[in-house]
Amino acid sequence: MNIEELKSIAKQMVAPGKGILAADESTGTIGKRFDKISVENTEPNRRAWRELLFTSENIGDYISGVILFDETLRQSTEDGRSFVSVLNEAGVLPGIKVDQGTAADPSSPNEKVTNGLEGLPDRLKEYAQLGAKFAKWRAVITIDEANNLPTDENLRQNARDLARYAKDCQEAGIVPMVEPEVLMDGKHTMEKCEEVSEKILTYLFEELKKAGVAIEGTILKTNMVIPAKESGQASSPEKIAEATLRLFKKVLPANLPGQAFLSGGQSEVEATENLNQMNKETDLPWELSFSYGRALQQSALVAWSGKKENLEKAQKAFLHRAKMNSLARTGNYDSSLEK
Repeated sequence: MNIEELKSIAKQMVAPGKGILAADESTGTIGKRFDKISVENTEPNRRAWRELLFTSENIGDYISGVILFDETLRQSTEDGRSFVSVLNEAGVLPGIKVDQGTAADPSSPNEKVTNGLEGLPDRLKEYAQLGAKFAKWRAVITIDEANNLPTDENLRQNARDLARYAKDCQEAGIVPMVEPEVLMDGKHTMEKCEEVSEKILTYLFEELKKAGVAIEGTILKTNMVIPAKESGQASSPEKIAEATLRLFKKVLPANLPGQAFLSGGQSEVEATENLNQMNKETDLPWELSFSYGRALQQSALVAWSGKKENLEKAQKAFLHRAKMNSLARTGNYDSSLEK
């Protein structure tokens, strides 16, 4: 493990003015997205959709890295160029999702743990050979106050698993992106989200330290402090930024290169506005970036609708969102720039 190399890749991932495209939807998840636009979930259609995104003109101006799914890492463009080489040529780092989805926690069936630790070092070795420079592992945290969730045991287990994954990544020469997501599902308040986010992040950094993970060669991907979908609580970008930054100042180590927010159910514009507000505060030790899936892809997906003749229109929609989030990285986004 070359720590200097890991540090350099981590810095590129959160380079100023850029963010990460999460294009790592599993076959099942992308099928749900395709259903909404009446596109069949086939390998050629999945490949065509990803090619549309990755070959968008000057993608590297706004996007520093792309998280790929196992199938996607091995795919090529219609004219035979591997997706890895297409991204490398654009100055975009190829990444890989390495977790294998969630399962019920054996000790608490209404909570989740993440599968995929078994055989991970071998898979990482292969991914590194295929050109992956970073990886992602998602842990899911459920808030359900009526049932006293999350439990401390579940938070600790997810933190331990994230730390073990991160250590395996660094030993394979791959930068780990650690993603503990406190879900927006439910009725909990913004204050409850902040409380649970503080707990999981505290445990996470304790476990990373215990496992001997180099923080300066690690990227965090977590949620904003935000009220649940059914909370009935209104929240402005100012309130979200204030609560999230208060939390980060309390728990994030100063040597963490950066945090890439997940959009977690926010609309495209909300995700951009909230990120922009965070970046109005400039005196922070870490970069505040984005790692959005739907919040970068949704408009483009609808514009494409599986038709070759819509390629240009869809790429334009994708690049518009990428540019808006790029501006939000420096606090220079303005809603008047939306079409």
